[in-house]
Amino acid sequence: MALLQLTGPTGEPVTVAEAKQYLRVDGTSEDALIASLVLTSRLHIEAALGLALITQSWRLLLDRWPKDGEVRIPLRPLQSVGEIRTYDAAGGSSVLPTDRYVVDAVSNPGRVVPQGGALPPPGRAANGIEIAFVVGYGDDPADVPAPIRQALLLLVAHWYEHRDPVEIGTPGVAIPGAVSRLLKPYRQARL
Repeated sequence: MALLQLTGPTGEPVTVAEAKQYLRVDGTSEDALIASLVLTSRLHIEAALGLALITQSWRLLLDRWPKDGEVRIPLRPLQSVGEIRTYDAAGGSSVLPTDRYVVDAVSNPGRVVPQGGALPPPGRAANGIEIAFVVGYGDDPADVPAPIRQALLLLVAHWYEHRDPVEIGTPGVAIPGAVSRLLKPYRQARL
């Protein structure tokens, strides 16, 4: 399984102006640093939780269909599936008709469920299935849940205050517990 990002978010869940206000920073001399901290904080939260905060397009590559036929989309929240494409041994591709599967964007994680029998197997041994999908809470920063935005601001503030490099193998400064507590409801339960 491989994931490829096709289009990233058009903005961040928190603007530089909001971060500067939270940090109580005046002037523009540290705008680039603060923007990079917002980006890094978003990426950290997304990777830790398997989320996409602002709308993004991705492609999931699979070698074969799962045994139960259901493909669980590894990023959340799922907005839509654009197309499912399979490849034959010669490298030719075909788009799977939408009446062959159902997109379940309500489940957590979102999934693609076969409808009317098993889905056709790919002919290519590696990455023979491509699923294009869109994930994220929405296009607007206000679409992102407030606790996640607050955790992002706390993380920006933490990294703004702790800029010292950490040598590998030495103890670093831990991320504040408040960040983890704010993000806990958005963690995916594992059974």
